[in-house]
Amino acid sequence: MNRKSLVIFISIVLVIAFISALGIFGLNIGDKTVPKAKDAISLGLDLSGGVYVLLEAETDASGQELNRYMEQAKAIILQRVDGLGLSDPNVAIEGSDRIRVELAGLNDAEQALQLIGKTAQLEFVDPDGKVVLTGKNVVESIVNYHQNQLKGSEPVVSLEFDSEGAELFEQATSRLSVEQELERKILTIKLDGEVISAPRVNETISGGKAIITSSSMTIEEAQKLATLIKAGALPVPMKELTSSVIGPTLGLDAYEKSVLAIGIAMILIMIILLIVYRLMAIPACLSLLVYTQIIVAFFILLKVKITLPGIAGLILSIGMAVDANIVIFERIIEELKTGKTTKAAIKAGYHKALSTVIDSNITTLIAGAVLYFYGIGPIKGFGITLILGIVASMFTAVFLTRWLLNLMTDFIKVKSIKSMGA
Repeated sequence: MNRKSLVIFISIVLVIAFISALGIFGLNIGDKTVPKAKDAISLGLDLSGGVYVLLEAETDASGQELNRYMEQAKAIILQRVDGLGLSDPNVAIEGSDRIRVELAGLNDAEQALQLIGKTAQLEFVDPDGKVVLTGKNVVESIVNYHQNQLKGSEPVVSLEFDSEGAELFEQATSRLSVEQELERKILTIKLDGEVISAPRVNETISGGKAIITSSSMTIEEAQKLATLIKAGALPVPMKELTSSVIGPTLGLDAYEKSVLAIGIAMILIMIILLIVYRLMAIPACLSLLVYTQIIVAFFILLKVKITLPGIAGLILSIGMAVDANIVIFERIIEELKTGKTTKAAIKAGYHKALSTVIDSNITTLIAGAVLYFYGIGPIKGFGITLILGIVASMFTAVFLTRWLLNLMTDFIKVKSIKSMGA
């Protein structure tokens, strides 16, 4: 018996068991907390709840011009969502003239719906109706506090213009400040054609900075306005085709049941493997645990949002990981029946089964890549889960299981091929 192989094998088993327990139960050490794996994974819209909006561009543009407009609109919507403090929003161009927005885990869905749908056409208009400058000249828009003699501190929106905007703004305020009639001193600020402020210009404002004030503006309204102004105008009008607010209760219940189902399925698979392949099944069961750990690590580290279709992809890839082991084991059994030694049978079995395993996984990998790159929403989630699963299963089935099997045969003397499932 090779004691070194035995020690290595037992050490591997203990490490796998520790990581599995850590993922299932989590860990608390003083003020440091390692959450449960299922709690650390980011959930998609169908599991955590949130808001879904489908927008369509209202334009006659086509070809490269339309593509440019859609990319600009996508970037602006992302910027607006970031202004709300959201993390990992899913904003994707769907088809040629539609944008799909998914905001998982959002608490204030109505605010997001209103914000996303806004066109944010900001204009500074003089008393003659002439547009002095627009939102494209605004380079910064943030919320500050201004001291009011009557009300004390009140929120304001501080604006900063680019060089062109600073010059235009200075010219406009210089011209209006010398007007004799009060109504001729007003520089109206419009957002989407609606007046949001109508300040009176009493002096020339230079330096490219200004503030928007309102006696009734709350901090929430100021933050929302600042976000819209900073995001700028959408290059083309967008109409809302459909929108929905998804509650998390049903999705979370499905997530919990899916996790339980995966656990039960893995236990049943291991039992069947042990019954059919006996000693050979031990490395396969350990590899299946490692496979699951790798997939969960992928989800957490890469911040992949798991969806219900994604869970389906995970279950499918688990089945393929087991299928690869079965193909290899059957080849090993064929070699054992010819009278070869255990080591020789393992080597020959892997050599003969490798091409079959690689071919089947590559075809599935291609399908997953197509789903990921050309799919949308849940289909993309299914694709990425399938890809990660295939990569992990190739490692565990082809390399890890073989290594563990060779280690095990170093310290276990196989007296009968029946103990290997033959």
